[in-house]
Amino acid sequence: MPKPVPVANEAPQKMTTIQRSLFESEVIEQIRTVYDPEIPINVYDLGLIYDIQIDDDKNVHVMMTLTSPSCPVAGTLPGDVQKAVEGTPKIGNVTLELTWDPPFTIEMMSEEAKLILGLD
Repeated sequence: MPKPVPVANEAPQKMTTIQRSLFESEVIEQIRTVYDPEIPINVYDLGLIYDIQIDDDKNVHVMMTLTSPSCPVAGTLPGDVQKAVEGTPKIGNVTLELTWDPPFTIEMMSEEAKLILGLD
């Protein structure tokens, strides 16, 4: 879908802190629809999302990891997350970065996820 072209002499509108926070919440809700197929927890609460950066044009950069480099869904899970984020209303461009630093540990999971898995 083409992005609107700014009108000449129209300054780009900056997002307020509240607008950015609300938009980030929408992005997180989209990410929470993606589950690791081996664990009944969404990837956000599992602790696989390390960072979400949003600019004033609602372009989003997600930094994530996987439970291990040999994760069986390494080839598909990042794409699933990117596709979910792209489903956020009024989103700009979405980029996703996969990292192994720091390595995933159980401590990165939300308290709710630990309770579900009986780890707390």
